[in-house]
Amino acid sequence: MIQIQAALFWAYAIGATSALCAGRQLQVWERINAGEGPRTRSRAANPYLALTALFAAVLMVPTGLFLLWQNPAWATMHVAAGHEDVWAGFVLGYAGGIPVAAILGFLVAQALVLAGAGYWAYLQCVGGYFLLFGTLVHGWDGRGYERFLSPGTDDFADWPRDSVVNHVLDFVTSGTFLALLLFGAAVIGTMLATGVGWLMEGWSLPGADEDRKVPRVLAVVIAGAGVYGLPFVGALLASVLVRLLGGWLGLPLFAIVAGLTLLPGRSPVRWLYGLVGVPRRHWRAGADGSGDYAGGVTADRSA
Repeated sequence: MIQIQAALFWAYAIGATSALCAGRQLQVWERINAGEGPRTRSRAANPYLALTALFAAVLMVPTGLFLLWQNPAWATMHVAAGHEDVWAGFVLGYAGGIPVAAILGFLVAQALVLAGAGYWAYLQCVGGYFLLFGTLVHGWDGRGYERFLSPGTDDFADWPRDSVVNHVLDFVTSGTFLALLLFGAAVIGTMLATGVGWLMEGWSLPGADEDRKVPRVLAVVIAGAGVYGLPFVGALLASVLVRLLGGWLGLPLFAIVAGLTLLPGRSPVRWLYGLVGVPRRHWRAGADGSGDYAGGVTADRSA
């Protein structure tokens, strides 16, 4: 349901976020299946991966294709003026690329969670959403928000001759915006409900109370701000720096700021991440954080 240039970034971010939200369940799943043979360890047998792929295929792909058919100019960020300018192979690649990107994001984040690098799995979410918001806010030519707020080709062409307020009013009264509201209620509502539900489910498992340092409601708010709010602010900052300093100076400066914000061991982002209660240990670590499994199924199987 988002413009095509940003759709794959969104799908990857959704896949990574799903794996992070279900991180504790994925670790328990790995413990239960340890040593039981390849059939039960099949990727297809993972219910969280299957549900993520189903979400991408059933909700993200059809809504995106509907908007591409209804308004190809807006859906392609005004690269195409109409249906005749959209290559059929591009549509096929879009329809197949969304589930693949979601699965890829899930598998990368899952591998990091199982390796005890949950924070780096979180950075997969941040990176995907940063690219999504960066495309919508700045785009490839600095006119990303203009392309997003222009429902038609004429609206995009008239942007320099009209005020931002009028463009926003035209957009929110358009059929494209109405379709975004309807589809957003289904897609984003399902995405948020699933993510929060998987977090709640994980917090009920052994060891969660030790890792989560704040009440559940506050933990959900912190998680949402970290996954969605931080990348959006980063995209705005990157766009401002590029506009003021140019790409050759603005982007390296933003990379330094982002690195100092996200990577140091004592960064505020790492501290907030530690409050939420997402696993930070290897999946073989016991629920009490002590010792490793020697292999096979252990007493934690009851989890």
